[in-house]
Formats: sequence, structure tokens, C-alpha cells
Amino acid sequence: MSKNKSDLQLGEEKEYIKPLAAPCRTIGADAPFRWLAKGWSDFKTVPRLSLSYGLAMMVISMIITYVAYSAHSIVLAIAMIAGFFFIGPVLAIGLYSMSRQIDNGVPPKFLRCLKEGKKHISNELILSFVFLIVFLIWARAASMVHIFFPSISSMELMDWVKFLSIGSAVGAIFATIVFCLGAFSIPMMMDRNVDAITAIITSINAVLHNKLVMILWGFMIVTIVLVGIATLFIGFAILLPIVGHASWHAYREVIDAEQWELGPGLGVVQK
Repeated sequence: MSKNKSDLQLGEEKEYIKPLAAPCRTIGADAPFRWLAKGWSDFKTVPRLSLSYGLAMMVISMIITYVAYSAHSIVLAIAMIAGFFFIGPVLAIGLYSMSRQIDNGVPPKFLRCLKEGKKHISNELILSFVFLIVFLIWARAASMVHIFFPSISSMELMDWVKFLSIGSAVGAIFATIVFCLGAFSIPMMMDRNVDAITAIITSINAVLHNKLVMILWGFMIVTIVLVGIATLFIGFAILLPIVGHASWHAYREVIDAEQWELGPGLGVVQK
């Protein structure tokens, strides 16, 4: 009898306790190309908003380069540009919001992007702080590399090759860390009511679960960025918005956020 009474008392639906990481899907090697195609489609859907974002990123890149050039320090130039792209995923929040609005059949608007970004500002700041810590550690590591090449102005060709090789290897390690942290975390925070830690763990898990595809995606992003730099940053006006939109579609395809949020029984479990 007591068991039946207990069952009646506990028969009400309980809130679903979400797991620490959202499940992810296994994707094929053609996925990154599909994401870029969808990113280009979003760019064409909202060309003014997307281009405005791209122009802003282009101007920021030019200003950073000019400041570093005025200081006559190639090390400073590399550090500032790298720092700018370390926080790039956070800066792309507006693009994620545009793509989200397109997916939901809502005409994208700038004020709506600001509103959505403001709604998740606390978790975005936490993630920005994590990126900042990684960048500061990278900057310290880069300065240690610079110790072995004290006089850059007098370096010969082979010295430059060694300097750039070591610096690139060190930078690649930290760039990989940032990529794992931010590949899916920020779009997920924009899309769902999720804390920064859960979003970060979800992103790392998804990247590790699709290693080869994500390596290809990361290589494509690096190639696009290099093309933008080769065009004296002018290419950033179009290329960076496309990558931002594509990253949203990467999140939507890889992360099963609906299953994580609703859970069994459409968001509740029966006791």
C-alpha cells in the first residue's frame, strides 16, 4: 500500500536533467563543403548585414596591421593578428544570429542580432575570458620563442625559416585548442539555453568525435584566412561572413541540440 501511495506522490513529471554534453552526429568528409555552400547562400540572403560585418572585420585587421607596422615589429604584428582571430568565434555571434533567423524563417535584422547576443552575454563573457587566457598563454610562449631569435633585423633566410616554423608550430597548438573550444560552443549558446561549460564540453566532444572532418574544416578556414590576408584583408569583407554563416550550419548538422534539450519524454522523465 505504501508503495502505491509513494507512486502516486512521485507520479508527477519531473524536470529533465540535461547531461553535461549534448550528443553529436558522425558526419562525412563532404560536410565542410556543404557548410560553405550554405554559408554563401546565407550571405546572399542578407548581403548588406553580412557585408557590414565583413567590412568591420576588414577595417579592424587593417588597423591592427598599421599599428604593428608603425611599431616596426613583425612579432607584434603576428601577435595582434593572431589575437584578433583567437577571439574571432566570439565576434561572429552576429553572423550566427543571422543564420539562425534565416533557419527559423524570420527576416534577419541587426537589432534582433543585438538582442539575441545580449540575452546570452554572461556565458559569452565566460567563453571570451577562456579565450583570453589561452591567448595570454600563447603570447607568453611566443615571447619565449622570440628569446632564441633576439635580433630579427639581422636574421638570415634560414633563421627566418626556423623562426617562422617554430612560431607556427607553437601557434598551431593554441589555435587547435581554441578551435576545439569554440567550433560549436558559441552557436550552441546562441541557439539554446545552455551554460558556457556545457557548450565547451559539447564542442570538444564533437570535434574529437569527428577528428578527420574537423581537421579538414580547420584547414579550410585557415586557407580562407590566408587568402584574405593575401588580398591585403580586402577579401575578409566577403570571406569571413561566409565562414561565420557556415559555422552555424556546421553546428546545426553536428550537434543534436534538440535531443539534449528535450531528453526522453519530450523534456521530462516519468518516475
